[in-house]
Amino acid sequence: MSSVDLKPAQVHPAFQWKRSERIDSLNITIEEYAHIKTGAAHYHLSADNNENVFLVALRTVPTDSTGVAHMLEHTALCGSERFPVRDPFFMMIRRSLNTFMNAFTSSDWTAYPFASQNRKDFDNLMDVYLDAVFFSRLHELDFAQEGHRFEFETPNDPESDLVYKGVVFNEMKGAMSSPVSTLWQTVTEHLFPTTTYHYNSGGEPENIPDLSYQQLKDFYKVHYHPSNSVFMTFGDIPAIQHHEVFEEKALSRFEKLDMQIKVDDETRYTEPHNFASSYAFDEEDTKGKTHIVISWLLGRSTSLQEMLQAHLMSSVLLDNSASPLQKALETTDLGASPSPLCGLEDSNLEMSFMCGLEASEAVHADAIEKLVLDVLEDVVNNGVDQSQVDAVLHQLELGQREIGGDGYPYGMQLILGGLSAAIHRGDPIAVMNLEPVLEQLREDIKDPDFIKNLVKKNLLDNQHRIRLIMTPDTNLSKAKEKAEADNLAEIKAKLSADEKQQIVEQAAALEKRQNEEDDISILPKVGLEDVPAKMQIPTGTSKSLGDLDATFFDQGTNGLIYQQIIIDLPDIDKELVNLLPLYTYCLTELGCGDKDYLQSQAWQDAVSGGVGSYTSVRGSIDNEQNIKAHFVFSGKALARNHQQLNELMSEMLENARFDELERIRELVSQKRARREQSVTGQGHSLAMTAASSGMSPAAELSHRLSGLQGIKQLKELDDSLDADDALKNLAEKFKNIHQHILSAPRKYLTIAEKDHQNELEKDIQTFWSGKGNSEQSEFNLPEVKHQVKQAWLTSTQVNFSAKSYPTVSVNHEDAAALSVLGGFLRNGFLHRVIREQGGAYGGGASHEPSNACFRFFSYRDPRLAETLNDFDKSIEWLLNEEHTELQVEESILGVIGSMDKPGSPAGEAKQAFHNELYGRTPAQRHLYRERVLKVTVEDLKRVGEKYLKPENASVAVVTNPANEETVKELGLEIHNL
Repeated sequence: MSSVDLKPAQVHPAFQWKRSERIDSLNITIEEYAHIKTGAAHYHLSADNNENVFLVALRTVPTDSTGVAHMLEHTALCGSERFPVRDPFFMMIRRSLNTFMNAFTSSDWTAYPFASQNRKDFDNLMDVYLDAVFFSRLHELDFAQEGHRFEFETPNDPESDLVYKGVVFNEMKGAMSSPVSTLWQTVTEHLFPTTTYHYNSGGEPENIPDLSYQQLKDFYKVHYHPSNSVFMTFGDIPAIQHHEVFEEKALSRFEKLDMQIKVDDETRYTEPHNFASSYAFDEEDTKGKTHIVISWLLGRSTSLQEMLQAHLMSSVLLDNSASPLQKALETTDLGASPSPLCGLEDSNLEMSFMCGLEASEAVHADAIEKLVLDVLEDVVNNGVDQSQVDAVLHQLELGQREIGGDGYPYGMQLILGGLSAAIHRGDPIAVMNLEPVLEQLREDIKDPDFIKNLVKKNLLDNQHRIRLIMTPDTNLSKAKEKAEADNLAEIKAKLSADEKQQIVEQAAALEKRQNEEDDISILPKVGLEDVPAKMQIPTGTSKSLGDLDATFFDQGTNGLIYQQIIIDLPDIDKELVNLLPLYTYCLTELGCGDKDYLQSQAWQDAVSGGVGSYTSVRGSIDNEQNIKAHFVFSGKALARNHQQLNELMSEMLENARFDELERIRELVSQKRARREQSVTGQGHSLAMTAASSGMSPAAELSHRLSGLQGIKQLKELDDSLDADDALKNLAEKFKNIHQHILSAPRKYLTIAEKDHQNELEKDIQTFWSGKGNSEQSEFNLPEVKHQVKQAWLTSTQVNFSAKSYPTVSVNHEDAAALSVLGGFLRNGFLHRVIREQGGAYGGGASHEPSNACFRFFSYRDPRLAETLNDFDKSIEWLLNEEHTELQVEESILGVIGSMDKPGSPAGEAKQAFHNELYGRTPAQRHLYRERVLKVTVEDLKRVGEKYLKPENASVAVVTNPANEETVKELGLEIHNL
């Protein structure tokens, strides 16, 4: 069908329709428009989907590392012309049934996206977002709050030390505590010597205070203009209806900008360059903590052909353990595991390819570089097996067809996939419609020299190559703190009495503003009357296939099938329980039957979209001390490969090999590296898990397996594996666990379109009959009820704090009120005191009924004891102040929004099945939802008084060694991570 045939029946007079294209593999039609007066681009992804998505993006091209684009993203959401309240963004989160609301700063764009299934809500959010982006107030006090400001350590005392405060300042201190973030930033700084990617668009903490309020406003004036914008929408609202709103609420007030903001091509190196750098590391032992990365600058990402060729090349080299470069990096003894930066980066104007090792030593840099170049030379001379190339194309096709939506809304995923091309004035429609280019690639790879030539052109003959050695520095944290303190002392020494008074007055003005009650009635809202009557929960059909218990869900999966084997976790020794996360990680990374792990990995890529395994442990709906546990073996594939998927999964599960000891050693090292890197990004979750670990058996296990205790145990295990027979003993323990699991009772879950049901049921009978069901011992854990007081010390410039209180399971009549209380405390108190006043990136509270606990948290927080104190003050505020039912309604909307949030077709089916496994039937979930809708102010006060008693609180914090004395004073037990 031609583009003209797809032309919409009506086009808004302010817009020019440019073309339409149907993409059958995604079930969408993409329409491209331009706003006639300003040139603003709009791409509408028309779909039969009521979860409508909106995004407006601006090209933001910083020329320094002050974080101007990032600070602007924060400040733009702090009030606008039509909505002059202090915090419309966070206020709308609680007055909405959104399924997604956020804002992003990337290296060369800033985007403001949201999604909702409710039309009234969608229109409300559109109103607020358009005004926030194009008519932002940019109040100076908002810049001080969100960006950076001076304050005296003791308020109103100009003689006390001067300190920096600000949300973005602390957010980036947290972000740059991560070695991987520092590594990425340093690599791109050297790979792009002259363009915007040379700088940290989020802001470097030492540069952020250099940004002035006037510079922020100047940047806004140029960059936040419709001529510099890209609009993208998805869903069943016609484009003309969006255009009416765009024009009326924003675009009609602008003329065309007489300049074009863009990123220039990078100046190319004529020879490879080597660089060395360091990162802050607060432990004494620096052995094996060096990162070594080699990176190349490739062609433009706006050329779809070049981009997909680069993806093909990258995947052939790195896709799995059988890929030549990945294999070399995993098996070398020059480092513990491949760098987390390995792969292709295609979001910038020009792509980059990176590879290297972590947990290495600087002296190995030359050897690592030689290892990489030797592999590339070998590929250029000898090529790769054709089956590997076919498998990569198979993965690209599978990725094109799969309907996501379990993390971001599906429409948001599609939009973000095309955004970079739109920002760089390429063709986002071509980027989303991969099928024609995949067809071309299928032809291209028939030439045996095709991959050889790609590697030669992009890598071996490409002189724009850098090598970075990044070593740990145990003095860097203290040096940075001292430099900041010395700088502040120098600034303070030069302050006049008037300037000191101005700082005191600004702090007072900001505090006054933060404590003011805004007239939020000017903001649009949805109410309880707009909440759908019921949740949409898919239902499956269960049947016995001989001796097999199988459930099938008919879902619109766009030609994919999903399959799970759910096995009752048997009772195993405590020592083996601690190994469960490692066992499930290794299981699908090892060989099976007569295949070694390399052959097994290649087989997975050739016929499936991946196979994985995990364990699940949850408390019952009536008593958190009673647990049920399962082992889940999961896979997916294109429907045409249904038999191959079952053959693969059967062989991997039934004939898993635990004799590949060196492979197990590599996997443990890789797992350790990933877990250690997770702390600075997931510190609040880890702190909450630790604080709640005394509440229930499942909570204690979570802390022990996947929490801070689990990370510590993994480090100790990894360090112990060099001893004689240690690896062999570990493999024997894996084998022991596996034998128990193989003999336990099991169920089968399949998800696909209806016409595949019979085929899948035959597969189950063919490949799985007569397996399992002989062992009946159920996994159990002793009751857990005790207080926790812990401080975990690690390398971080910011803190993560948590408090937890024992409560009730989901079926208890108080559970609904406790779930509403979390949002109520965040909206009414915690957001203001922890984020706005305290300067943390985030803070809040939530109820976790599976473990019967109510948890407070703060994220990337400059404070520690004060935040723990603020958690207590929020309870006093709840019990002692007067509150309105409107405040309760806002929190109820948040809970209902998260309960009703759609997932992918497969994800929703899996969730329904697994909920039912643990007693969370549709009837139980609807009852809980009805209880949530009826919660009152009195209910909140009652449960707050009943459960949130100071003497029952457990505490856990993640902080740095410099705070050791502080946490001792708080009575916390010290743990070194």
